[in-house]
Amino acid sequence: MAAETAGAVEIRNALVRLRRTTGLPVAFGGLVDGGRQQVRISELSGNVTPALSALAVTSGNGLGGKAVALGRPCAVTDYSSSRQISHEYDIPVAAEGLRSVLAVPVVVRRRVRGVLYGALRTAQPLGDRTLGAAMEAARDVEQALVLRDEARDLVTVAAARDPARDSAWEQVREAHAALRSLAPRITDQALRAELLAACALLTPGPQPRGASLAPRELDVLACLADGATNAAAADRLGLRPETVKSYLRSAMRKLGAHTRGEAVSAARRAGLLP
Repeated sequence: MAAETAGAVEIRNALVRLRRTTGLPVAFGGLVDGGRQQVRISELSGNVTPALSALAVTSGNGLGGKAVALGRPCAVTDYSSSRQISHEYDIPVAAEGLRSVLAVPVVVRRRVRGVLYGALRTAQPLGDRTLGAAMEAARDVEQALVLRDEARDLVTVAAARDPARDSAWEQVREAHAALRSLAPRITDQALRAELLAACALLTPGPQPRGASLAPRELDVLACLADGATNAAAADRLGLRPETVKSYLRSAMRKLGAHTRGEAVSAARRAGLLP
């Protein structure tokens, strides 16, 4: 349920961006119901009636259902009279007064996970710029869902394996370093904070009276724990090599370590790294 709610937040944010970048008066969308071939319209922006709220759109039916079935964007200039789609949802669409409508699927690992819609209340073609903006908004949702999926999978792996006996724990450490390296590149502050929170779930957490490291110091140690050189860590994190060295020296001082290896070991003992 929490993952579904988080996904709905991404849909909502994408709709706001879509309206802002295109000037479309109405945008709405939702995620594919788990285990079902239908999209539940859960998020609306710019609507004046509740007609589309909670509408279940079955794969193949209507414009959104066609986008789900084909896995590609679809658009009509006049929804009610279009011969390109079926018309199971004409009543709620007409109640909201929509005419020109586009639907863009959100596709993750070749599976449709949701649909974003944009609409006008007049019958006129939706140009390439509008379609491109809708596709870009869908890509943002896709990236967010991929990150959430990976973080969830890693937490599952971490909970199921014994790091003292299972060599696969190294994969968790590698993923932890990769996700921490990716986090600074994410401009959405809420998504970045959520990703870092997921990273924290992969570690035991700081032990009592343990050292406290700055986020960047921990980022550097996570890269070094994955076997990266200072230069490689700098490239991953978008920093200068001298800056990486500075963070490493600070972390070593806080951890009472004399080498980078000792620093990584001390961070693991303190529960700061997996």
